Amino acid sequence: MAWIVLVVSGMLETVWAIALDRSAGFSRPLPTAVFGVTLILSMAGLGYALRSVPVGTGYAVWVGVGVVLTALVGMTALGESASPFRIVSLVLVVAGVAGLKYFH
Repeated sequence: MAWIVLVVSGMLETVWAIALDRSAGFSRPLPTAVFGVTLILSMAGLGYALRSVPVGTGYAVWVGVGVVLTALVGMTALGESASPFRIVSLVLVVAGVAGLKYFH
């Protein structure tokens, strides 16, 4: 269960990161509210998962999921570069996170 919560919390990290961008420096109420709620839920999920997952592994998985999904949203929906080097870099992040879980 902790691993599921950890991955969902990483997904929420993507939501709050995109909402933070869309909040325009906290000047837009709806994205600011989405940011605040999803940030709290993401952190709460991380905290729950860290009860049974080692902190180094848990934090790396949480950040890795957030990084990869946020970058993918940026590339697919926000017009950010999707160069081969960026794709390879994301694959390396996924490989690193998988390695941490596998060798946990």
